[in-house]
Amino acid sequence: MPSSAGPSIDTITEGGRVTQVGEGQEADESAPPVMTFGAPTAGEVLAERYELVEHINNDSAGRLVWRGVDVILRRPVAVVLRYPGGDSATEMLQAAVAASRVIHPNLVGVYDAIDEAERAYVVREWVDGQSLRDLAADGPLDPARATAIGNAVASALAAVHATGMVHGNVHPGTVMISDEGRVVLADARTDGADSQENDIRAVGGILYFALTGSWPHAEAPLHGATAGHGRAAIPDAVRDAGGGIAAPRQVRAGVPAYLDDLTMDLLDAEIAPPSSDVLAAELARLDVPAEEEHYLENSGPLRFAADTGEEPSPLAAAGGRKVAVGIAGLLAVALVGLLIGISTLGDKDPQASQSPAPSASAPANDATPAAVAVRKLPVKDVRIIDPDSKNRSEVGGAEKVIDGDEDKGWETETYRDRPNFGNLKKGMGVWIDLGEPHSVKSVQAGLSATGASAQLLAGTTNPPSSPSGDKQLVADYKTPIGQPFEDHDGTTMTFNGFDADTKYRYLLFWITELPPAEGGFKLGVQEITVQGS
Repeated sequence: MPSSAGPSIDTITEGGRVTQVGEGQEADESAPPVMTFGAPTAGEVLAERYELVEHINNDSAGRLVWRGVDVILRRPVAVVLRYPGGDSATEMLQAAVAASRVIHPNLVGVYDAIDEAERAYVVREWVDGQSLRDLAADGPLDPARATAIGNAVASALAAVHATGMVHGNVHPGTVMISDEGRVVLADARTDGADSQENDIRAVGGILYFALTGSWPHAEAPLHGATAGHGRAAIPDAVRDAGGGIAAPRQVRAGVPAYLDDLTMDLLDAEIAPPSSDVLAAELARLDVPAEEEHYLENSGPLRFAADTGEEPSPLAAAGGRKVAVGIAGLLAVALVGLLIGISTLGDKDPQASQSPAPSASAPANDATPAAVAVRKLPVKDVRIIDPDSKNRSEVGGAEKVIDGDEDKGWETETYRDRPNFGNLKKGMGVWIDLGEPHSVKSVQAGLSATGASAQLLAGTTNPPSSPSGDKQLVADYKTPIGQPFEDHDGTTMTFNGFDADTKYRYLLFWITELPPAEGGFKLGVQEITVQGS
């Protein structure tokens, strides 16, 4: 798998529409000239599939940005072209390939990456909306919306980090908010110059920017743009004589102490940050309706502190940040509160949620419930569901999807003519029995190729493995769970957004469309993992 890399791509708004441009900067008068020889024209169809509709902009690296349409799937796309292709476009194409392998509702979908020697282009999701940088141009956001945006970014990073990759380009220009309220993170880099820890600290920068309208990372605000340079500049944070930044509560009124504390902890180099999935869960807990914020003031946020040999204590009340003693030591994480769940901006895009239970060994008067341990859940049984076949030739090998070996898996036969199993079947699935009901945080399916469509379902019945039994199971499993799967290409599907009050024993990964393969359409399911408690 290629490393996460390449020229980063940023967003600007023209007439209320998001476009995607390069290297964290908007095109301006100083941008290099764009080669016009062989330049595309409106109406041209690339790769016999992507029709160019409107030239939107030229980015600061000289690439052309077009709005287009996928004439096969009839969906709008953004097309970023570079002249020439070949070696000069390698990083851009590598970044696209890496990004296409991670599917998450808070990541911009990458559909295609093509090198035609004279020119290369990346085809990606078209998002109507604006970047966080543009959204905050009219002033800081309210704390609830800032929390929801930080939550979405942390959730996207958790999906990226789960694959071992680094995003490396998290800033207000690559955080996009659609007109429907969906928050998505765009444009990872491929130069390997960053780390997962820096990704997580950048979430602190996103929170700080959303709350104050200024950027706290003066040393590298835009991975290529410097503070105060051109139209892409972001105002620097208010600083004291020693260069220390002012806390959000010092910049504007109305920022809750628990959110102020969390933001400043993430930005403090002397405090080790949590993992991205833990941070996403904490931001989900803090993302509550305004009428419920009072309980957070009493419980405080997740705290990060250096190891002093003593158990960390929670913040007893809002009003003052816990200072780490020294920079060495391990992360001490306390998830405090009644609810861990991932919710989204404007309730448009529900996210993962989970309800922690107090430790059985904790004293009855302990004010800090122990954090629920999220782990890989064991699978008691697995089988292939194939309700529309009588010969049962494809139901063997189900155990390979839970053996921990991503090089081995179960696969369908090759179907001709159409991706919907040749129009012969409604679908096929992998059924999983967790042995007993569990709270589920995420389900991740590793696939053999890009282009598949699937959903995650839940049920309560366990009929026998037979054509009639499979038909009964599919009829009973009508409830989609987890984050609704976006129609994006990729080899890793991540589902989250599970109901906090519901436990699941039986899950069904239900495949409805197969990706192209030699001679037709075919899919392999390499590994399915379930995280929960």
